[in-house]
Amino acid sequence: MIATESLSKRFPRVTALDRLSVDIGPGVTGLVGANGAGKSTLIKILLGLSPATEGSARVLGLDIATEGAAIRERVGYMPEHDCLPPDVSATEFVVHMARMSGLPPTAARERTADTLRHVGLYEERYRPIGGYSTGMKQRVKLAQALVHDPKLVFLDEPTNGLDPVGRDEMLGLIRRVHADFGISVLVTSHLLGELERTCDHVVVIDGGKLLRSSSTTDFTQTTTTLAIEVTDSDTHPDGTRAVREALLGRGVEIHHEGAGLPGAGHILLLTAAGEQTYDLVRDVVADLGLGLVRMEQRRHHISEVFTNGTGDSDEQRKEAVGHGG
Repeated sequence: MIATESLSKRFPRVTALDRLSVDIGPGVTGLVGANGAGKSTLIKILLGLSPATEGSARVLGLDIATEGAAIRERVGYMPEHDCLPPDVSATEFVVHMARMSGLPPTAARERTADTLRHVGLYEERYRPIGGYSTGMKQRVKLAQALVHDPKLVFLDEPTNGLDPVGRDEMLGLIRRVHADFGISVLVTSHLLGELERTCDHVVVIDGGKLLRSSSTTDFTQTTTTLAIEVTDSDTHPDGTRAVREALLGRGVEIHHEGAGLPGAGHILLLTAAGEQTYDLVRDVVADLGLGLVRMEQRRHHISEVFTNGTGDSDEQRKEAVGHGG
């Protein structure tokens, strides 16, 4: 969908992009970085709205330097900033944007109704946008990006200004853009936790440079850490301690013990040495007459990988590894 080669953008006092080379395929891709990392600059360059200082890029096979208009016909764009006219309705605005994208009047009205229904604004579609909440305005911006049925959409910080519920609803809509319509998505965020839940692929940039590009599952690889939670019993009022001692006696490495949910015992974290560890835990818990609340492998969060790879001394990086929600 997108390919960049040594893409750079330099301003008099700052380098926004520094020899960025990355390939982005179909699906939902997250572009993550701290504020000022170069995310919005990259989108403007990919849309052909801002020339690169050096390097090249193609979007849907089209050259950003010479085919910007053709790219914008095929791509939807949801800008980060507030850019909606307050005195027109969502229907008027989205119909206008559909017409600007080349749809005939009847098709524009039909597509607008369908798109506003998809983003959850159908009941409010005739109200002036100026009376909308922040979440509703974000949905209008998403609707205009989708109305002309693009092959790819760029969503720049779509959860900005939203409360946790609004953020989760927006992330759900973004997932459905690809699942329901087959439209690929490039979504930017400075919150890694959001992208972990939403995207198939994550591209991390910092200071305009590529830090990492890989699938979300590669970022969140299953570790060999096994989390065990057990209930207590009359014979073993401290079931966690009994399991811990039994497992230590069998040579299992226990490397953390933490409080679990109230009334649900405690959590043991241990190193799993293959399938036999699962069998051993099952047998130990059964022999002790305890209840097994859960036994699951722990996964890395993207933020752990990010901080492990780059250090955490930089204040912007600290902000960037915050979890949304």
